[in-house]
Amino acid sequence: MRRLALAAALLCGTALAIPAPAGAQVFRWANDGDVNPMDPYGRNETFLLTFNSNIYEPLVRRNKEMQVEPALAARWEQPSPTVWRFHLRPGVKFSDGTPFTAEDVVFSAQRVRAQGSNLQAVLASVKEVRKVDDATVEIETLAPNPILLQELTTWGIMSKAWAEKNNATKPADLTSKEESFATRNAMGTGPFRLVSREPDRKTVLERNPGWWDKPTHNIERAELNIIANDATRVAALLSGEVDFVYTVPPQDVTRIGNTQGVRIIQGPELRTIYLGMDQQRPELLKSDVKGKNPFQDVRVRKAMYQAIDVNAIQRTVMRGQSKPTGLMWGPGVNGYLPADDTRLPVDIEGAKKLLAEAGYPNGFGVTMDCPNDRYVNDEAICTAAVSMLARIGVRVTLNAQTRARFFAEVNGPRYNTSFYMLGWTPATGDAHNAIYNLIASRDGKARGVFNNGGLTNARIDELTDLIAVETDAAKRQAMISEVGKITREEALYIPLHQQQIVWAARNNAEVVQTADNYFQLRHVRLQTK
Repeated sequence: MRRLALAAALLCGTALAIPAPAGAQVFRWANDGDVNPMDPYGRNETFLLTFNSNIYEPLVRRNKEMQVEPALAARWEQPSPTVWRFHLRPGVKFSDGTPFTAEDVVFSAQRVRAQGSNLQAVLASVKEVRKVDDATVEIETLAPNPILLQELTTWGIMSKAWAEKNNATKPADLTSKEESFATRNAMGTGPFRLVSREPDRKTVLERNPGWWDKPTHNIERAELNIIANDATRVAALLSGEVDFVYTVPPQDVTRIGNTQGVRIIQGPELRTIYLGMDQQRPELLKSDVKGKNPFQDVRVRKAMYQAIDVNAIQRTVMRGQSKPTGLMWGPGVNGYLPADDTRLPVDIEGAKKLLAEAGYPNGFGVTMDCPNDRYVNDEAICTAAVSMLARIGVRVTLNAQTRARFFAEVNGPRYNTSFYMLGWTPATGDAHNAIYNLIASRDGKARGVFNNGGLTNARIDELTDLIAVETDAAKRQAMISEVGKITREEALYIPLHQQQIVWAARNNAEVVQTADNYFQLRHVRLQTK
């Protein structure tokens, strides 16, 4: 009967909940939004990257202190300034028993750079990834790259044999609603393997008994439960239905902290939340202005910027759990200087005057795209911005939707947005990552993929290329600071704040929090009852 039930579930395309073994340590956790997709190259988004890192592993990874350490590569050296030679860890197998070899690394390099991949930037500086022998690969860069190792930490290696067997050799383009076998299935070398997948409801992982590393976690099974409602998610934690909550509503932090048996885990995050504007199209897609694009006028962009009161958002929406910023990268990121972190002042009358000078004395209307289940209080932040912009006559229609729909709408290659809210964590821990992905102009390949507004600035493009190869720290910092100054003075973006990472856990669960907001099951330990 059990076999019949399993077969029926598979035929219906649904996952069957498989009970955990008797006495196993089961870790149950919750988030407001789902991981989508299972494909490790499907979306460059922190929650997806951190979840899939439990299954897929990179050549090098970050430890609890966020320092780079060996993973699938046991060691490496540089025969020349542009060549990195990686010696692969011997004896590693994928969870289906297939040996891990250099062929998988070369295949994964081709796949991560293919159309549909959202992680092309991780190898943007790379000229070639080549096999030396089964246990050795070389990565040759176009020019010396001082942060290559940091860039590789988010690149999970896939099995060439598994992808070929399941017709998943190319990533599905989520912006076109494509799917492949890898969208709902996964198979890697990591500490856990996928057991069942019920999108927007539950995803279950179990310990990979053949993992190459020595486990420091003590869980046999991990169940991610999607609980979109804030009150319901918090109630599940307080009642003991779940052991851990990844996204904690700011309004419930004090209540959770004062409840016996649970605790708040809080720290600064590297992510910057910001507003972006379409500066490329001659006419906005979602506006009542016809025949021209108001965001191509720096006076309009500055007016929008100076209407947004980030300190008010910090007080009322974020309840103090954010750090207002004037930069697109924040404290903890290499290249951040407090002296650079200044904002254009809030100036309502000045903003009105700028709009009038630009030809919009009565303002204009525009639609704002916003997620409602991705960042801390994301929809509430957007709602506050709508009210603030109304003070200068900009009439904003808010379009808030779930992360899957939102990202498919605003991200490339469609960029179907005129005004939007997004967040960005430099995966390398370096300002160049934000500059390359967000501020540099799109080159049709990897650069500027997340420059959703299509802005262009020749000097920033020049600096982006120079920063990538500059090894003199002082010269490199001066160039990073210049990018920050241009971005502010031209109001290319409206940075808002760095949000706090706020997790909550029951006292029986030991977890490790890092500033990149990665939650890794390999660090989780449950106290035995």
